[in-house]
Parts: sequence; C-alpha cells; structure tokens
Amino acid sequence: MSVIEGDAGGQAGGDGAGEPTATEDLLYDVIRRLWPLHRTVVRAVERELADTGMTAGEHALLDALHSEGPRTVPQLARAMGLDRQPVQRWVNHAAELGLVVTAPNPAHRRSSLIRLTTEGTAAIRGIQQFEATELRQRLADLPAEDVRTALHVLDRLGEEFRHLANGSRVQREETDSQGSRDSRGSDGSNGSNNNPEGHGIRPATAPLMHKGRSGE
Repeated sequence: MSVIEGDAGGQAGGDGAGEPTATEDLLYDVIRRLWPLHRTVVRAVERELADTGMTAGEHALLDALHSEGPRTVPQLARAMGLDRQPVQRWVNHAAELGLVVTAPNPAHRRSSLIRLTTEGTAAIRGIQQFEATELRQRLADLPAEDVRTALHVLDRLGEEFRHLANGSRVQREETDSQGSRDSRGSDGSNGSNNNPEGHGIRPATAPLMHKGRSGE
C-alpha cells in the first residue's frame, strides 16, 4: 500500500530508512479506530431499530436502495462490499416485512431488481430524518471542511485496501508509477500539482452514519 512518502511537512521521519513517518503514525491511529467505531455505530443503529423488526444490515440495504434506486442482489453486494449471501438474507427478510419487492430486470431476465415499497421508502426516510437530527445535535461543532477531509481520507484508505484485498498491489504501484511519468510536463515537472483533486477518488455518497454487517 503506497500511501505515504513523507510526514505532514513533506519530510521523511526518523533517523533511519524504513522508520515510520509522522503521517504513517497518524494513519495507523485512524485504522486502529475504525473497527471499534464500526462496532459502536452498529450497536447505536441496532438500538435505534429495536422496535422496527429490522437489523442494521437491512437498514444498510434500504439506505442503498433509497440512494441508488432499484438494484440486483449482486449489484447491492458489490456496492456494500459484501458477499451475496448476507445481502440475499437481508433482502428476503425485508421482503417479509413488506419493505422491498422484486421487479423484472429488463437487462437480465434471471436477476431480478430489488426495489423499495412505499412502506420501505417511508421507513428509511423516517430513520434518516431521526439520524439527521441526531447528527446536527451531537456533531454541530464539526466544520464541514473537517468532514470532507475525513471522507477523503476514508475513501483513499478504502481504495488502497481494496487493491490489497484483491491482490493487485504490484499492478497498482506499476500503474501509479507509469501514470506519474505520463503526467509530467515537457519541463519535467509533475503536472498533477496543478490538479489537487485528480486522485480518481469518487465523493462518498453514503450517509455519515454508515451501517455495518450486523444482523445477518
């Protein structure tokens, strides 16, 4: 994972080669916080859903359908970064609750689309309104720019770890190296310096209160 080459000031940290830089230490701190944060958020969501019959995973399913529209189970699984089996279980239970239904898929006869029912749309909207109120009250002191920075860092971490999970680390680094050479201008300067947004990272579309894998 080629994430860091220097500390926040652009200087390599430590007296010897291979020692952690200041930014690497910060990144490890971010990564260490992700799992307990994930579990805490899931527990909070489960408490919120206690009287609805839904699990946190089904909440994530409804949120994905509400934000992206009808999708097949494989599409939902890819978007949520999960295997098909738990997503299919969530779909089945959500259908039993009357929150989703299957619909014909013009692009693929054997893979039906999953879409929200009127009840499902009302349920996810009500939950999101509650969450929005909670976020405003509890995190009102966080500037929007800080939140955007957090999203950028999380998107980048997710991108790099997806490459590691897929075993594409070498190819990724080779591609980055080639892209760096291609992006240099005729004077040898790095053309990417004029494009601070050119990292190929898509803006996050999921709500801040993201739902996890609980409740399979």
